Order: sequence, then C-alpha cells, then structure tokens
Amino acid sequence: MKKRILYVGNKSGVGNATITTIDTLSEQLKIEGFKLITTSSKKNKAWRLLDMLNTVYKYRNETDIVLIDTYSTLNFKYAVAVASLCRKFNIPYIPILHGGNLPERLKKSPKASTKLFQKSKVNVAPSSYLLEAFKAEGYHNTMYIPNTIKIENYPFLQREIVTAKLLWVRSFSKIYNPQLAIDVLKQLVYEGVQASLTMVGPEKDGSQDHCIKYAEQYNLKVNFTGKLTKNQWIEESKKHDIFINTTNFDNMPVSVIEAMALGLPVVSTNVGGLPHLIKNNETGILIKPNSITDFVIAIKNLMSENDKAVRLSINARNYSELFDWQQVKEKWVSILKD
Repeated sequence: MKKRILYVGNKSGVGNATITTIDTLSEQLKIEGFKLITTSSKKNKAWRLLDMLNTVYKYRNETDIVLIDTYSTLNFKYAVAVASLCRKFNIPYIPILHGGNLPERLKKSPKASTKLFQKSKVNVAPSSYLLEAFKAEGYHNTMYIPNTIKIENYPFLQREIVTAKLLWVRSFSKIYNPQLAIDVLKQLVYEGVQASLTMVGPEKDGSQDHCIKYAEQYNLKVNFTGKLTKNQWIEESKKHDIFINTTNFDNMPVSVIEAMALGLPVVSTNVGGLPHLIKNNETGILIKPNSITDFVIAIKNLMSENDKAVRLSINARNYSELFDWQQVKEKWVSILKD
C-alpha cells in the first residue's frame, strides 16, 4: 500500500504567484499512486503557519510521512515549527531543501538546524551544491534528488541565428537581481546592438514596479508579461534567442533547466548551485555576479560565434533530459516506500 503523504509548503501556484515544488511534485506523486494532502495556500504569513500546524495536527493519525519545503528565510521558521510538531506525534518527516542561502542558515541557526535536519528521516537536496554543503556541516542523512521537469513538455528549438532577443524568467525579487537584466539591455543598446528583453514573472517585493520605472527612465523597451502559465512562457520562449539568469543567490532553478531543455543558450551568474547545473562553455556560460560587462561580452560572443551557440544549446538539451521525471521518480518512490 502506498504511503499517505502530507506535503507542507507554500502553495504559491495559486493566484498571481510562481508555481513551486509543492504544486508540481505533489501532482507527480499522486500519479505514482501516493495519497497526498497539501498545505498551505494562505497568503497571510501568520495564517499560513497556523494552517500548516493545524493540518499536521488534524491528519496526525492519517499520515505516514510529512514532506516539508525548507527555505533559508522566514519559511525556515515554518519548517522548524512543523518538524517540531511532527516529532511530538512521532511522524517521520523529510525536509526538501530550497534556496542557495541555506548553508548560511545552518551557521546562523545551528540549534534549530540540528533539531530540524538531524532528526529527519532524510534531507532531500535538489542540487549537489546543497548536498555537499549539508554533509560538510555533518548532516550525512542528506541525499540528492534533483528538481524535475517533464521533458516531453519542452520542445527543443535550435536557433539558426542567435540575436540579442533576451528572455528572463523569475519572480521579481531583489535576490534575483532583475534590474541587472535591464542594465544589460541598456548597455547593449548603447553599444549599437539591436537588442530586446522580455521579463516573465510575478511581483514579489516591489522589484517589478522598480524595474518598470527604471526601463521607462532610460526609454528602454522591455516586455513585462507578468506571470504566465508554463505553456504560455514556453510559447513566448520561441521568440527569443538567449536566456539570462541574473540572480545573486540560487540553488537549482527550474527555470534554467527549462531554458536548457528548450534550446535557449543560457548566460547565468556563477552563484550557489549554478556551477553544479551549468558547465561553463559546455552547457551554458557562467559569469561573475552583478557584472553588466561580462553579460554583454557573453551575449555578443554567442551572437558572433553561432557554432558555439549551437553546441551549447544541444549539450544543454541533452543534459536537461537527466532531470526528466521518468529519470528521477524512482528515487522518490524508494525513500517514500522505506
């Protein structure tokens, strides 16, 4: 009999927010025959925590295992509180690690981290970056299961000629440094390059409003689409030639994996788990963070060296196939069956 799973996380795929792991993984596990209850979609942070704890209590006798999406910011406290309640009722739990800044959280909150991670059934790291960081801090009950996509949903498009039609896909948040994308466009235009930029994603902390005003200030034509469905942004990607990832902190961003699967050459900052995802000059291009100059050089290089762009694109697609759910699901089934 398949396990009864309670999945605790931020169900922000509702409304105008980004679809998260809880939205995708829970549906994939249902297809594999597991019984799933998920929480919480509350927008108010206090009500969300209360809803999470109440759901654990309500289903404490009907749950075999709890999955907990675990981040480095405020959501870390949610995970600590939920795990504490799980231990009270002797329910095994698995933290799923997110966020490139979690290693700093281990150092900042050592006591809470020890209780949360040492007493878990296992900690799941979606990147070798977090796997190595956790094991270095003594959390040897950590295993690697990558974020997944369904590769069949991502039609590969080989760009015949690479132009500076740039695509950025992320929530508008300061940690993802969206203004850098506009600065890159500004510099390309200044250098006489015919360039365009589309930015896909929902508002998070006021960054989108800032970016819109910033683009208007310099008379830059930036297409702000807001949040798009997966199918909509995949369709939008066909109009673009290069994917840029400007983040200051990161783990294993699904949007980058998706771009690789779609055949978009990727130029990304070299932070967090990105060097574990992108092999520089083989499956994408890595540059130092917050560098307008390096982004511009990399983009112009892709435009002038079409053979390189083609090679990166094909290599990235081949690599992205390793993240297909059919390749990954047995790891999840194995730990949930035990």
